[in-house]
Order: sequence, then C-alpha cells, then structure tokens
Amino acid sequence: MANVLETGMSYLQTQDPEVAACIENEFQRQKQNIELIASENIASPAVIAAMGSVLTNKYAEGYPGKRYYGGCQCVDVVENIARERAKKLFGAEHANVQPHSGSQANMAAYLSVIKPGDTILAMNLNNGGHLTHGSSVNFSGRLFKTAFYDVDENGFLNYDDIAEKIRSCRPALVLAGASAYSRIIDFDRIYKIICDTAEEVRRKQGYDGWEIGRPYFMVDMAHIAGLIAVGAHPTPFGLADIITTTTHKTLRGPRGGMIFCTQELAKQVDGSVFPGMQGGALQHVVAAKAIAAEEACTEEYRKYIFDVVKNCKAMCDEFVRLGYDVVTGGTDNHLFLLDLSRTHPELTGKAVQDELDRHGITLNKNCVPNEKRSPVQTSGVRIGTAAETTKGKTAEDFVEIAREIDRIISAM
Repeated sequence: MANVLETGMSYLQTQDPEVAACIENEFQRQKQNIELIASENIASPAVIAAMGSVLTNKYAEGYPGKRYYGGCQCVDVVENIARERAKKLFGAEHANVQPHSGSQANMAAYLSVIKPGDTILAMNLNNGGHLTHGSSVNFSGRLFKTAFYDVDENGFLNYDDIAEKIRSCRPALVLAGASAYSRIIDFDRIYKIICDTAEEVRRKQGYDGWEIGRPYFMVDMAHIAGLIAVGAHPTPFGLADIITTTTHKTLRGPRGGMIFCTQELAKQVDGSVFPGMQGGALQHVVAAKAIAAEEACTEEYRKYIFDVVKNCKAMCDEFVRLGYDVVTGGTDNHLFLLDLSRTHPELTGKAVQDELDRHGITLNKNCVPNEKRSPVQTSGVRIGTAAETTKGKTAEDFVEIAREIDRIISAM
C-alpha cells in the first residue's frame, strides 16, 4: 500500500502540496486509528492503482460494442472483464457494473421495473433499513409510495409483518436488505412469503395488479455482499429478480455500485442505468471493480471474510459480557448495534461517537429499534469489523478494543 501511495504522493506534493497534505493526513488517520465503521474498508493497492489510472480520462457512454464515443476499444475490454467477473463471483445471470454508487444502483433498479407512485415495501430505516429504501427525505420516498415492515421486540426481522404488509399495501416491489441489521436475512423465506401471500391476495381480494403475478423481489446486499460471495451468508441469487450492491464495504473494492438481475430484465436494467440514470460510466472505477471481483474469488479473501465474522462475534460477545445492550443479543455478520438507551440513558450515540473519535476509535452513531432520539443524536452506535480485520486484527484484538471502548464510555 505504501509504495503505491508514495509514487503518486511524491508527484502530488510537488504539484499541489495543500491537497497532498490533506491526503497524507487521511492516510495516517486510517493507518493509526481503529476503524470500526461497518460501511468502510481498506482497498488493496491494485484497486487504488486502477482508481488513479489513465482510464479516468476516457468518456464511454453506452455499453461495450454500443458506445456513443469513439476510442472505446480498451475500456470495452475492461468493462466486459468486470461484468464477467461479477457474474462469476455471485453466480448471476446478468451484471451491470456502471452505477456510480449503491444509491444510484437502487434508483436505477426501482425504475427498471416499477414507476413513480407505485408502492415499495422495505425495512424501516430506524429499525435497520437504508435511506434509499423509502425514507421520506430521499428520492425513494419522494418518487414512490412506501410501506415498512418492522423488527420484533428483540430486534429480529419480523417475517410475519412482511406478509401482513403485502396483504394490506399490495406493494409493487418488496425490498430485502439492511444497513444496520446484525442477523441472517432469510431470503428464501421472504421469497416464499411474497409468492404465497400474493397468491392469497389474488384469490381472496381479486387483485390482479402485479405484472408477474406477485410483487417484484429486490435485494440490496450492499453490506453483506462479501459474505454472500464466499458462502458466509445465504444467497439471494436464484430468488430475487433484482439485486443491488455497493463494491466497497465487505467487498473491499472501490466506492461504487452494481446491479444484478435475471436475463429477462437485463435490457430494462441496462436502459435504466444508461441513459436513464447516468451518462458515461467511470471506467477507472469499473476497472477497480473488476480487480476487486477477482480478489474476492481467492482463498485469501474467503478466509478474510470468515475472520471478519469471527472477529465480530468475539467483539460482540465481549460487549454482552460487559453488560451492554446489543440489539438482537448478538451478530451473524460483520456488524452489530449497541443500544445505549437502557445501559447509558444519559449518553447519545453522537456523544459516544465524538468521544471515541478523540481517542482514535472511529465508529458511527446509529438509530436503534424504537428510537426516541433524532437521527442527529441517536441512542446507539454501529460497530463493524471489516476494516480492522483487513489491517490484521484478530479476535483477541477485538476483545481488547471492546474493553477499551467500555473504559472510555464508562468515563464519560
């Protein structure tokens, strides 16, 4: 990592020392701090090299072989490599590697199968969902009608509520996926609920408004894509009609997005990305996605992901032992939530985040189920183990980090 950065930085320091200093400071912060933000990771030198390559100079609207600009013969090869590697990694029928982000991937996915004014059913933001899953302050809540399924009193996904909301709201699309949920999501069960409940609604209510006889099933696997890739979490492939992801987080690639779908929806999805949502793809990022997908096929990466999960369980268990209220009581993946409202009612998630930051520990405030505070303050914090596992931390290290966090919180 240092060699890749040093080569570029030596030139940048000469050309623009002010910006170079900012980048160097951030490099040192990432290197020295304990990084526990669940949506962040440490990209490989190869990924970073591609991101800083001459591919950033090339404009390439359209798709390989069907561009609106000349001179795309090289980037066509790169994008085809990225698509094929992404399909291979997940066993997908079709992959679009052009979305600039997970949010844009979600918007393009929605608009490929439903229209503004249709209803989306997704997990409530306060209970673990994501901003782009129907929040009123986001495009998803402004363009579409939204309904939300919840978690139960212990913080676990309420599958019965999904069925009930399908009956009462008759959504055009059901979305599974989360940004702050620490347990396995049973995609097979959700798919069965969608099919069975849709059949019940058609039979009992006489409803025939679904194009395919049921709501479309979409999965946002942004947080758990790396786990799904190596079998550390059940896969939605073969069940969901459309699947979106980011390419950073547990995939450990560049910041960006991808969309997977059935072959039947490929033309709709591609058209929704370009020209529907975006102009030219960022080909240097597409190249970095290709590299990350190849890295994720290695045995080293497979071991890394299972270490991430092992480390997360060890850290989570230590917080439980220390008396903290962990939402759902544990974790099955790379993250977990501490609910401070019972154990430390005088503290907000923001206050804990800021105090830990002063001690060189980086995490983020987060809403918890049945949140009483605003999203600016929150009653909880979210903790993830992907980045520090990349940096070589072991389960024993994460136990010590939990104890250090406890010492800091106890002194507040």
